[in-house]
Amino acid sequence: MSYTFASATILLLLITDPLGNIPIFASALRGVAPERRTWVTVREVLIAFVLLLGFMFVGDGFLRVMNLSQLSLQIAGAVVLFLIALRMIFPRPPTDLAMPEGEPLIVPLAIPALAGPSALATVMLLVSQAPERRLEWVAALSVTMAVCAVVLLLAERIQRLAGERVVMAFERLMGLILVAIAVEMLLRGLTLFVRQIASAAS
Repeated sequence: MSYTFASATILLLLITDPLGNIPIFASALRGVAPERRTWVTVREVLIAFVLLLGFMFVGDGFLRVMNLSQLSLQIAGAVVLFLIALRMIFPRPPTDLAMPEGEPLIVPLAIPALAGPSALATVMLLVSQAPERRLEWVAALSVTMAVCAVVLLLAERIQRLAGERVVMAFERLMGLILVAIAVEMLLRGLTLFVRQIASAAS
């Protein structure tokens, strides 16, 4: 599947899911002083950005070391995206898990809320498919992280203005779109796999 700057940005936004992360950030920042919440949010977004950016530049080497092909990464990425999308459409019931006391650092906000396994796999997939367009993917990631930062900084206002039901409905709509993207990736990967088997047998 060939991506453009716009489609890559939309895909990264769907995966990082800033709207879906609003409750996670709100819960994790509940014990943080109000004057510190902006800084903590920006810091966690920057950490996630640096991690994803690092995977963009070392992803090719990682694939070679692990002897993984682009095809296997595409199929595995499609499966992970599909599972993430299902969780967006059918969210788990809320639990009363205790958050660590004090300011959150890296976990759970930067990782895995923003830079989770699906986001890491996606940036590696983008670069492996078109390494000559790496700067374009960096720009797409930068736009994505900027949007995440804005949404999460305005989390309280969004919840208050839109309401929890509207946010949840939008979250499920994004999940449906992500399911379609995951299925498309899987079908293209399986098609390529079948072609490779046919050419090897002939």
